[in-house]
Amino acid sequence: MLLSLVLHMYSMRCVLPAAVLLGSAPTYVLAWGAWRLLSAFLPARLYQAVDDRLYCVYQSMVLFFFENYTGVQILLYGDLPKNKENIIYLANHQSTVDWIIADILAVRQNALGHVRYVLKDGLKWLPLYGCYFSQHGGIYVKRSAKFNEKEMRSKLQSYMNAGTPMYLVIFPEGTRYNPELTKVISASQTFAAQEGFAVLKHVLTPRIKATHVAFDSMKNYLDAIYDVTVAFEGTIDDKGQRKEAPSMAGCLLNFMIHWIQNEETNFLGKVLILN
Repeated sequence: MLLSLVLHMYSMRCVLPAAVLLGSAPTYVLAWGAWRLLSAFLPARLYQAVDDRLYCVYQSMVLFFFENYTGVQILLYGDLPKNKENIIYLANHQSTVDWIIADILAVRQNALGHVRYVLKDGLKWLPLYGCYFSQHGGIYVKRSAKFNEKEMRSKLQSYMNAGTPMYLVIFPEGTRYNPELTKVISASQTFAAQEGFAVLKHVLTPRIKATHVAFDSMKNYLDAIYDVTVAFEGTIDDKGQRKEAPSMAGCLLNFMIHWIQNEETNFLGKVLILN
């Protein structure tokens, strides 16, 4: 009976990460909300320090499951400072896994709680997370003519005035690169050609407004800018054509499939982080 119980628990280990992560999210947001109310009359820096710590605890749990349950092998190329820094993190964008990569770098600098994002405006409607990200220092931006430069500058200035540690993550492409969305890629390349920019094959032409505002507003506050390129092994076929990068859902799904088949191969291969 004990052996059967052990085998049954082992067979459920794919469900465990999803259950823990999704089940703990409401508890986490509730804990943050309680702290937000309790700290209303306390110095802003004290609130921020505790909030960063809460965020670090939750994201550390996310990273634990990602690095131990998905079978992904992570290779880092380039020098990564060990000290905490105020930085802007720029990276290509091709998967829902991309934000995890930023966390992987930040946790190695003991700066996981300082990670904040520039996000497209539609994400603010995400249940639980949508509201919290802005409270943690994230900035929602709209595209093209609807982009509000003054509002973004104001928010960044308020964070700098408060001495908020910034590990600001920006995906300049704005939209994930998906080789199956040929119209999006074609439109991006056509725009680049018309404007005299380099026509890019493996990334979309960056939307530079938010990036420019971040650089200009924070130029005297930053210690560094991290220029990161993420490449997933297995996303180029035998003919040299790009394939869609694995998603977060795909990581857990593939893990389940390969466990059932009892394969010991690394189903996703390696994630290469080129600095």
